[in-house]
Amino acid sequence: MPYLLISTQLRLEAGPTYVGDSDSDPDLMSYLGAEEVKEPTSKSFSYCTKLVPRKVLNLLEKRGWRLVTSSNIGQMCIWTLHRELD
Repeated sequence: MPYLLISTQLRLEAGPTYVGDSDSDPDLMSYLGAEEVKEPTSKSFSYCTKLVPRKVLNLLEKRGWRLVTSSNIGQMCIWTLHRELD
């Protein structure tokens, strides 16, 4: 899994931060303190952590993830990260 998307609603200093989906690495999600959440309108679940985005990005950098790009979509901020495959 060389790409990872993380997102949060605007108010970046408050969290929570969405860090994965049902195909995400469970060990990485645990490292980020993320728990499964299921939105009522979705058939699958996503992972969410109470950490603010800055802390999530710092933790991911320690694991070899690098920021590719960031964007705002409406009231949401999204970061795309990449890591070389082992």
